[in-house]
Amino acid sequence: MHKNLSLIMRILSSSVCISEKAGSIIREIIRKGNLNIIDKGFNELQTEADRSSEKCIVKSLENKFPKLTVIGEEDLGVNYEVPVDWIVTKQDETVLVHDCPSEFQNLKEEDDVVVWVDPLDGTSEFTQGLHDHVTILIGLSVNGKAVGGVIHQPFFNFNEPQPGRTIWGLIGLGAFGMQQKMPPPNKMIVTTTRSHSNETINKAVEAFAPDSVVRVGGAGNKVLQVLEGNAHAYVFASAGCKKWDTCAPEAILHSFGGRLTDCLGNNLTYKRNENFTNELGVLASYSRDEHEKYCSVIPTEIKGQILEKAKSLFKCF
Repeated sequence: MHKNLSLIMRILSSSVCISEKAGSIIREIIRKGNLNIIDKGFNELQTEADRSSEKCIVKSLENKFPKLTVIGEEDLGVNYEVPVDWIVTKQDETVLVHDCPSEFQNLKEEDDVVVWVDPLDGTSEFTQGLHDHVTILIGLSVNGKAVGGVIHQPFFNFNEPQPGRTIWGLIGLGAFGMQQKMPPPNKMIVTTTRSHSNETINKAVEAFAPDSVVRVGGAGNKVLQVLEGNAHAYVFASAGCKKWDTCAPEAILHSFGGRLTDCLGNNLTYKRNENFTNELGVLASYSRDEHEKYCSVIPTEIKGQILEKAKSLFKCF
């Protein structure tokens, strides 16, 4: 019996195991070859893999933590069937050996604790066979702040005997599962969207005068580009990214010493009763010390355009 059985550590340890099971489900669907693609509109796709992964994740979390608020990307309804072997009950022992930071030790399921689930981040690329862009994201917020999360890459080292890589982190404890690498000095590399670009995004990227631009799918994958030293900053100067896209990556990036905000430099919030879109875009940096500088690079004109578009779309400013 572990001395540390705090709610946060139990959720994280369960989420590690659950994400790995969801990854195996996605790989099996690829093996069978029938994605059953649905067009949700607004350049958003959903596949059998998205739906199956979310069923596994949400049902497993609800089974283990019945009072916990879990918000997933896909609208699965209420009464849906889940195979028994998709419900994960085990916990990852390597997570449970860590002591929970004191600020999270006494939380209860009914407190303002929310789990944000993106069962398959990078769906557009997934349907095009770019499987290495795919991540599974399980983020954890407390009182509206991203504090912990799991990023699972189901196709990392896909040809190895044990496919997949799982990275997890908790603010105040650290991040585990990979080694952060620094981006090259005396250069500027930006990562941004591959499949959801527009003129505002392109102008924001151009403002950095980048030596190169890494265009990849999935918010989780873009944050990993920053963590692995392939980019200095992730720039997405537009609404579109959702809370379930950013919660886990933000918490893990923060745990590694980076920062993620909107494009105006405001912290993102993760409230269960608010709009789930990050209306003012996303800016992520490998270093907290560099983040303010990167935010200032985005032209005032571009920031104004993002704000005006958000006002017209969401009526919340």
